[in-house]
Amino acid sequence: MELKIYSFFSGAGFLDLGFEYAGYSIQLVNEYDAAFMSAYQYARALIGLREPQRGYFNCDINFFLKGKEKEELTKNIENDRKNSLVGFIGGPPCPDFSVAGKNEGISGANGKLTTSYKKIILQQVPDFFLFENVKGLWATKKHREEYEKIKKSFIRKGYLLTEKLVNSLEYGVPQERERIILVGIHRNICRFEIKEMKQILKNTFHWGNSENYSLQNIKAIPWPNQDTFIENGNRECPTGILEELTIEHWFKKNDVNNHVNSQDYFTPRQGKVKMETLNEGDVSGKSYKRLHRWRYSPTVAYGNNEVHLHPYKSRRISVAEALALQSLPAEFVINPELSLTGKFKTIGNGVPFLMSKGIAEQLKVFLLNNIDENKLRNR
Repeated sequence: MELKIYSFFSGAGFLDLGFEYAGYSIQLVNEYDAAFMSAYQYARALIGLREPQRGYFNCDINFFLKGKEKEELTKNIENDRKNSLVGFIGGPPCPDFSVAGKNEGISGANGKLTTSYKKIILQQVPDFFLFENVKGLWATKKHREEYEKIKKSFIRKGYLLTEKLVNSLEYGVPQERERIILVGIHRNICRFEIKEMKQILKNTFHWGNSENYSLQNIKAIPWPNQDTFIENGNRECPTGILEELTIEHWFKKNDVNNHVNSQDYFTPRQGKVKMETLNEGDVSGKSYKRLHRWRYSPTVAYGNNEVHLHPYKSRRISVAEALALQSLPAEFVINPELSLTGKFKTIGNGVPFLMSKGIAEQLKVFLLNNIDENKLRNR
């Protein structure tokens, strides 16, 4: 049974790549930002992945909600459903739900895109879907109320839902990044009755996070705090930590110094003195934060004037290093023609690759164990 994906708000394709490496087939890619779409296509071609069968669409998601475009989408999905399951994945832009963003919620310019994603799911009724967004959608009362309304609309349409606030550390990503993941599976493809399926979903869907990376255990580890910054200085890995969750481990794993994007970093005109005096591991400031080589990174997001400095070099981190902190394969490259600002924005907006892959693998196992093939053949 093939699993086919229609991707919306695709960015540079980090979420999609996780699903592809988990064995899904990307059928359609939709991204409004031309720079993000360019990065997606460039990296995909370089890795050698096939182009999506239904094409790339550099447009607003609302393009698919009416007229001949809606009809064409419906037709393609019907064709793809023959001997396959069709799923939608997407993370609508989140500034309107972020506590550090505009906080305008569902009525904001970006918040409205969440409604558009809901509408396209309700219109096309994919066999399953994944919705990804920031913690603020849960943490803020007014946003949570809107989110609960969205969930109710999915339930009325026949979806069984499961959700979790996940942390990328739980998937072996060297970065602390919390995200809400909502998964919907339509009851019409399920092997068991609704009540039983709800219980199965609750008890057996484990989100693909690794037992080796229990968040409770990670937080209990005596990670190094701050050390004096010594440019190009050596510092041995301390005992009692998880080395594979550290920045230095991933810098070496991805050979960042020889990566195509190794020289892509900002050289500030001012702030050089502060850059050279900030301790390794001092991430307490609102702007300048120096990473510690033997610890994981704060969230890889470079908006709101947040600047991440290299642990032991007198500069900001490079694009190659930021890609490593998003746990991307070493062969993933951001196209050289993209502006430096565009490169970092592309990376900061992406879903960590290993987190995506882990969730995709668990979703695949659950679907293949609980679908009713007779229902699929007769639909």
